[in-house]
Amino acid sequence: MMLSVIVPSRNEEFLRETVADILKNKRGETEIIVGLDGKWADPPFPSHPDVTTIYYPESIGQRAMTNQCVKLSRAKYVMKVDAHCAFDEGFDVKMVEGFKEVGDNVVMVPIMRNLWVYDFKCYVCGKRVYQDKEDICPPNKRHSEPVKMKKKMLWISKTSPQSTAYSFNPQPHFQYDGNQKKRQVGDIVETMSLQGSCFMVSREKYWELNLGNEDYGSWGSQGCQIACSMWLSGGRVLVNRRTFYSHCFRTKPLFSFPYDLSGRQVQHAKRLCREELFGNKFPKQILPSSWLIEKFKPVVGWHDGSPEANEALKKINEAGLAFKPVSGGTVSLTDNKSRF
Repeated sequence: MMLSVIVPSRNEEFLRETVADILKNKRGETEIIVGLDGKWADPPFPSHPDVTTIYYPESIGQRAMTNQCVKLSRAKYVMKVDAHCAFDEGFDVKMVEGFKEVGDNVVMVPIMRNLWVYDFKCYVCGKRVYQDKEDICPPNKRHSEPVKMKKKMLWISKTSPQSTAYSFNPQPHFQYDGNQKKRQVGDIVETMSLQGSCFMVSREKYWELNLGNEDYGSWGSQGCQIACSMWLSGGRVLVNRRTFYSHCFRTKPLFSFPYDLSGRQVQHAKRLCREELFGNKFPKQILPSSWLIEKFKPVVGWHDGSPEANEALKKINEAGLAFKPVSGGTVSLTDNKSRF
């Protein structure tokens, strides 16, 4: 087995479509391991020889469930994806080929597109609205009372935007990075950080760097944690622009996150990022976080001269780092314009 696609899920409405999409578009020796975290799939997805399911009656959290799924894998690579994603035809083969080119001391993601899952449709007057809008059709010429609209499934990968460059500010808070994207050249390009809905890494590297670190809690700051763990240990974070996946962003009350997500938990994950990664305390770290920030300069939030940025950079420099020799390889310091 070459690749295990790991799908942690809790009460996910579009899990069935996600599993079906992976099965439809995979072309290599790829299996799917689905983690049902405290909820059975509703609607259920059909059984398939390439799909393994693990169920916990009580929720253990997204990171913990991902770890349990990875423990079941015997593949060389694992790809964690959210349970509301669609994929390019042959995405698995294209990603594995990318690893063959650059080696395994990397975490790699495809281009990220947006997934248009459905429209709300009024089956009385025919009105349709986008998936994150209000699902009540107001009175009009066709009906005198408000009408509850229904979902009309589409499952379309939108062609814009095509996201390939991500960073974070001192909070840390995720951000798209347009300046970084303009500097990217080639089919496989570097990115400072990740979005978190999808990442692929060798199974060995997943455990070596503790990428499913449960100290961070169920959810939060995953893109920053994964990227910094890889970069600061001497690896690289890459985007394979030969393939894509599409992610459904849920940002409204009718279209929200399936896990209980408190502000306290989000702040806990951010605080641990600052203390461990910005504080140069990551156990596998051989490069200071200041190196990563300067590598992708200018980064919004870090190089704007703000008091917050100055204070954060001061703390990072004061934290210092006892440099250790890299065993089993070398650290590649590039200008972020490498061609593959």
